[in-house]
Amino acid sequence: MSKFKNFCGEVHVLFSYPKNIIILIARLVLAYGFAKPALMKLSDMSATAVWFHSISIPFPTFTAYLVSGIETIGIIGLILGLLTRPVSILLSFVMIGAMIFVHVPHGFSVADNGIEIPLYYMIFLFIFASFGGGKYSLDHILFKDGNHE
Repeated sequence: MSKFKNFCGEVHVLFSYPKNIIILIARLVLAYGFAKPALMKLSDMSATAVWFHSISIPFPTFTAYLVSGIETIGIIGLILGLLTRPVSILLSFVMIGAMIFVHVPHGFSVADNGIEIPLYYMIFLFIFASFGGGKYSLDHILFKDGNHE
């Protein structure tokens, strides 16, 4: 029985090594995914507010600035792994809004502009909110957070 425990311990150690690299890569990929939509909004805030109004988002001008700000701060936070947990929660709220106002009417499939991609983003954000930014993050360096061994 002890050989089995030793084997299980060795397997656990083996699979824990790439965990923080995977978290880093996932943070960077998600930040990249947020970048183009954020830049599109920021490039013409009045057009963003008009679009938000057209899809019945309340307080469209305020919301356009709020969402763009959260996305911008979120991208920087994800890249650096800084304040990963709160940034992930804020970005999750943005994804909930995107799903409700933009994607739900189109169903699930990404091919039909459905909720598929924002749902995947939100799942990743929930992982970051739960486990932090990982060992390769400013959260870990500054706050000793983000590394759950």
